[in-house]
Amino acid sequence: MRLTRVMGSVSALALTATLALFGAGSAQAAGKTAARSAATGYVALGDSYSAGVGAGSYDSGSGSCKRSTKAYPALWAAAHTPASFAFTACSGARTGDVLSGQLGPLNGSTGLVSISIGGNDAGFSDTMSTCVFSDDSTCLDRIAQARDYIDGTLPGQLDRVYSAITAKAPSAHVVVLGYPRFYRLDESCAGLSNAKRSAINDAADAIDAVIAQRAAGHGFGYADPNTTFGGHEICSDDAWLHSLTWPVDESYHPTASGQSQGYLPVFTSAA
Repeated sequence: MRLTRVMGSVSALALTATLALFGAGSAQAAGKTAARSAATGYVALGDSYSAGVGAGSYDSGSGSCKRSTKAYPALWAAAHTPASFAFTACSGARTGDVLSGQLGPLNGSTGLVSISIGGNDAGFSDTMSTCVFSDDSTCLDRIAQARDYIDGTLPGQLDRVYSAITAKAPSAHVVVLGYPRFYRLDESCAGLSNAKRSAINDAADAIDAVIAQRAAGHGFGYADPNTTFGGHEICSDDAWLHSLTWPVDESYHPTASGQSQGYLPVFTSAA
């Protein structure tokens, strides 16, 4: 996936309040919701963070979408055996790709939907490349451009996707997943200054705030991966995110552990 995080105008305090509201309700209803979803059907939408890029074990039939059997949607489906499971998340997907090519399996019998989307729209790949290979000033300028995009454009794009999901699967419980912070800040990190790492993390928090806000506006659940990825960022001793890798498209994506120990628990709690 190519994902740029962007600082929106939503405050950290507003995000905290939003997540608290979701957590209070989901803890009590999680068991009933999961059982209902398994009895009906589960559809996994989104970008490479949902497809499982970086986790390996890709389904050859998914081609360039690189859907992994170690991705959290596949792991959840294996554990809960829903009546049906459609996995349409795809590497590189933007909001428009979800609307044009991923919603086909949704219907009135769909009980559960998961989605991570928005980072590619905001230009994640270009921003990360700029920050890794340029100086601090150029990196911060690129992040500022992305923030303008998120504030002005992305909320409406998310609204269109979320509205389309509701229209096609009106009975579904929808869980929107955010993106983890990338870097640990209290350790040295080759090639990246603390200023760059801090700005990238702030941008990740900002895009999550926008996503959480728009999810709440549609009555969807929000799953915050930072509750599990904390301590496992790039530059930590046990990172669940790749740094710069080969193949390059796996860079800055969750490892298999990031999917199974980072994303799967927060999704299961919210499902």
